[in-house]
Amino acid sequence: MDEKEVAVLLAVIILLLLATTIVILIVVFCNKKNSLIEEKSRELNKAQIEIREETLRNISWELHDNIGQLMTLAKINAQMAVTDPSKIESVISTIDSSLKQLRLLSRAINPSFIKNLKLVDALKLELERYNRLDFLKSSITINGNVFLFDLEQETILFRIIQEFFTNSIRHSKATELNVELNYKNGELEIFASDNGVGFSVEKTKGGIGMHSMKNRAELIGAKFKLESTPNIGTKLCLKYRN
Repeated sequence: MDEKEVAVLLAVIILLLLATTIVILIVVFCNKKNSLIEEKSRELNKAQIEIREETLRNISWELHDNIGQLMTLAKINAQMAVTDPSKIESVISTIDSSLKQLRLLSRAINPSFIKNLKLVDALKLELERYNRLDFLKSSITINGNVFLFDLEQETILFRIIQEFFTNSIRHSKATELNVELNYKNGELEIFASDNGVGFSVEKTKGGIGMHSMKNRAELIGAKFKLESTPNIGTKLCLKYRN
């Protein structure tokens, strides 16, 4: 075999190795891509289920604490109206308030309503519910022109923030909860803060709630940061660009 034939043979071998390497890389890439898609799908389904569970839990509290009190008040006023007809107007007003609250709850119970709710609307409803239930005093500030992301991305973002809300209500002993959304140059900045007891972020890094929020942020490529100062409060920062 002369040098020319050897060179051709080597070239063929190298081409075959390159082709094999490319095929392997494509297979690995496709597998990782499919795995990521499956993970996103599982995470989205899990997030949607958790959102529904949290919403239904809040609705249960609202039925008991808010509407239950309104109906009790209406009953008392109705009993008093037997001897004092002027109380009829109070009965009608209380029943009207109860009906309005029930309409809001009936919308929230609807699975398609929850599933298709946009991020800003979902946050407003969540904070309004906390205010009605007197869990704490909450507010939301929106800066810039609101633009929409994919429903999947907004669902994950909302679940991260909802997890922060849940921790604030259950563990922080906070009396105030504030949310700020900044829309600018195709990027969304989200700041959520409470005035609770705070905690050590370092010691809590392995916690389920912290781990879940961080993983979900990484899944959609959002920047995640959680800061907490004892006796001052906790602050969540999310930055996301589509």
